[in-house]
Amino acid sequence: MHFFTKRLADVGYRMFSASMMLLTLYGGYLCVLRGHRYLQRRKQLQLAAQNQSIDAETIKD
Repeated sequence: MHFFTKRLADVGYRMFSASMMLLTLYGGYLCVLRGHRYLQRRKQLQLAAQNQSIDAETIKD
């Protein structure tokens, strides 16, 4: 019976470790995704600001 409980504990530990690894990878993926979206949004805002300043100069002329 001792062998069975040790084996069960080993399997449980491995499953727990694997689930924590997957959660860590998923969390990293979400962070990268959020960072990518932030950089894209920042780039869009910069382009919009440049276009707005170009439009303002065109109106002045």
